[in-house]
Amino acid sequence: MLRGLYTAASGMISEQRRHDTITNNIANINSPGFKQGNSLSRSFPEMLISTIRGGEGASTAPIGKLNTGVFAEENISLHAQGDLQETQNPFDFALVSNIQVPGVAFDATGKYVNENGDRTFQPQALFTVLNANGEPRYSLNGKFTVDPSGQLVNANGNQVMGKDGQPIVLMDPATGEAIRSFKVTDKGEFLDPEGRPMLNAAGEPIGLMLSRAEDPNRLLREGNGLYRINPGDEATVTQVAPGDQVEVRQGFVERSNVDSAQSMVDMMSALRAYEANQKVIQFYDKSMDKAANDVGRV
Repeated sequence: MLRGLYTAASGMISEQRRHDTITNNIANINSPGFKQGNSLSRSFPEMLISTIRGGEGASTAPIGKLNTGVFAEENISLHAQGDLQETQNPFDFALVSNIQVPGVAFDATGKYVNENGDRTFQPQALFTVLNANGEPRYSLNGKFTVDPSGQLVNANGNQVMGKDGQPIVLMDPATGEAIRSFKVTDKGEFLDPEGRPMLNAAGEPIGLMLSRAEDPNRLLREGNGLYRINPGDEATVTQVAPGDQVEVRQGFVERSNVDSAQSMVDMMSALRAYEANQKVIQFYDKSMDKAANDVGRV
């Protein structure tokens, strides 16, 4: 078989997936809290090509190595802090996270590589919500609102979790109406207009549950700005500790960290690489056509 044909085909598939990742980034450039995805490609294992010398006592002589293609291995999110946009909406929240790990100095992308090549990713803080099945999900989209029952929810109706592990309810017990005038501290604690802590039905202070993902790359995108964690990795997500450098900004949202200019350059690069592999396949198609219809006729 023609190895070059399969090599070019694998290149087309890899570039198509890279193109899909970039277009998804561009489509979510205005989505609050969206984190840019990067498609990583890896070559297939190299093969050693040898010649076989015939005759008595046949032996092989190595010619060299041959690579047989490339594949899109995974999609890694860039969890760098996005810019904050002021909305002046009291139900909008943004997280400013700079959680540090002792003895580790993270770069601008939130990654540290030691002398042995081991990688450590900077932990990230996220809001915690409940999906329709009551399962915890994580998000950086802090555009919330309050429903008629007084529960704090996101745009999809997912309940926002409080520090007590229960949905946050902003309801005035005296009037039975939703509370719409409040303040939130940088620690995520709710205060009434007079600056007093707001209490839940159990008499405990109301506060946002902020989750800490030790390795944000273990989080899986679920759509609608939500992340989930694989079963077995739940221990890597805990609540933000008092000493963690995490702040809540009320009246702000975190913009996506997608670089629009670089995304356009990468998209054109993926398109050109796709076309180059396509030309190789067309060349092989013409060569096989000539071999079957012209050379074979002779």
